[in-house]
Amino acid sequence: ETMFQAASISKPVAAMGVLRAVQDGLFGLDDDINTILTTWKLDGGEFTRDHPVTPRTLTSHTSGLGDGFGFPGYDPGAPVPTMVELFEGQAPSNTRALFMERAPMTLMEYSGGGTTLMQQALSDARRRPFADILRDDVLQPLGMTRSTFVQPLPAADDRNAARGHSNQGTARGAKWHVYPEQAAAGLWTTPSDLARFAIEVQLASAGRSTRVLDRATAREMLTPVGVGDYAVGFSIQKIGQGWYFAHGGSNWGFRATLLAHLSNGYGLAIMTNADQGSAVMAELTRRIQAAYAWDAVAEPAPRGYRPRADPPEVPVAVEILQAYIGEYAMGPGVTLMITFEEGGLHAQPTGGQKAALVAESTVAFFIRGFNVQLEFTRGPEGGVDAVVIQQGGSRQTARKVR
Repeated sequence: ETMFQAASISKPVAAMGVLRAVQDGLFGLDDDINTILTTWKLDGGEFTRDHPVTPRTLTSHTSGLGDGFGFPGYDPGAPVPTMVELFEGQAPSNTRALFMERAPMTLMEYSGGGTTLMQQALSDARRRPFADILRDDVLQPLGMTRSTFVQPLPAADDRNAARGHSNQGTARGAKWHVYPEQAAAGLWTTPSDLARFAIEVQLASAGRSTRVLDRATAREMLTPVGVGDYAVGFSIQKIGQGWYFAHGGSNWGFRATLLAHLSNGYGLAIMTNADQGSAVMAELTRRIQAAYAWDAVAEPAPRGYRPRADPPEVPVAVEILQAYIGEYAMGPGVTLMITFEEGGLHAQPTGGQKAALVAESTVAFFIRGFNVQLEFTRGPEGGVDAVVIQQGGSRQTARKVR
């Protein structure tokens, strides 16, 4: 029941709210953000001449915004800036102004400022406070009853909220910081609620739930946009043999991580209330992956074919074996010589080593320790006319030439 700050894991949860608005027809993922915003406009200058900043680029960190900063948050007793003051870097904002650094969809650069701009655009489109939108469109439908984007945290919830700690493990001066950048860093939640959120992404993307998003829309959260490794909200990562959607979080006194498999149904959510929580999360993640045999720790599939188990040897009359003696053409300039030596058959290809053949029937033979089987065939008149050689996945017929 204890609530922690999810920090940047707020971003994919907010992205689900953005996608719900897209699904409801309020705007498109590829619409110019300035056609959605009503309270402020982004000056993209020459950078947006050919490609506008859009909800897709803002939620995947490919918008070209160059803020690249995190958010230190605000002491509960300090003044908190408005969204316009945040965007323009005006007091009491403690971060720089938003600015374009490159054209959209050129490179990926992590942008908490871009996520905050998307927060305002969603609020403008819905004409409602952001925290109320996410409560009604995402948190409540998913049963995330111990989660809120309200900043600062209401007193009723604060009674059961964790206190942030420093890298030395000591309590911070304030219990926590306030984050008006709600979509980027403002979610209070529990590991169980984060797990519910990840499970919903897995179910919706598989077409097994439509509580918030239909399948096609949910897939946007798991499909990289083409530049960088982000989809809408989530980082998409190949770990070991598996593909995962993930996000981490780092706020003043809090660290968190969310990691889930794209298709196999497993995942984890870990939340800590200390700056050194990353070390704890890394060790727990490693142990969980090992204990539950995730494909994140699986070895690559072995190449080639495994040798079959050798069948028992059967006795074959000498006169039958001697009928197989001869030369068999495998290809231009390559033959297989079958000889009878020391009471048994031997095979030797041109330029290769001689190997003993072991009978598993009167017509079928194998070479011990190698995935090679030979089967002799007879023609219409009853004489041996060929040998069929099977090695791994290949099969070849060699005709008897003498």
